[in-house]
Amino acid sequence: MHNHHNNTALLVMDMQNGIVSRFTEEGKLLPFQKAVEAARRHSIPVIFVRVAFSEGYPEINPQNKSFSAISKTSGMTVSDIATQIHESVHPELNEPVVTKFRVSAFTGSNLEVILRSYHINTLILSGISTSGVVLSTLREAADKDYALKVLSDACLDADPEVHRVLTEKVFPRQADVLTVDAWINTLD
Repeated sequence: MHNHHNNTALLVMDMQNGIVSRFTEEGKLLPFQKAVEAARRHSIPVIFVRVAFSEGYPEINPQNKSFSAISKTSGMTVSDIATQIHESVHPELNEPVVTKFRVSAFTGSNLEVILRSYHINTLILSGISTSGVVLSTLREAADKDYALKVLSDACLDADPEVHRVLTEKVFPRQADVLTVDAWINTLD
């Protein structure tokens, strides 16, 4: 899969049924759909990232505050409906779905291997939540020397003020922050 846009990939992170269901208001998913469609039109690889665990939750340490409660309930396993990519941005057959075991898209996943095999050096980040997967992935990707862009309207967070502070004050230190439409305008 080759692209003509500076070895760029679009990461669509945690757009899975169990997470998207918290953000079902009309129009909230439209920027994600527009970004995926634009990437496909311009031959930019789309890589989907989800959080899921093996049966029995061997990846979850009881000391991990974020995930330890999951191991006490059922669900969030790799085969669970909650961990499948949401139909609004459903992957095509040639698009990788990366499974991660922590907040960052890199931790415990094969994302970096895929990025190297595609010769990717620029990442376009989108996902739910801004203060979770987007922040953690941005920080790790910046430390790994990827060029970064964050699609501000294709990131959602339960706290609008946290989203605003991250996209306006924190992310610009390590990434270009722009809307989906502004990013699409750079592709033509």
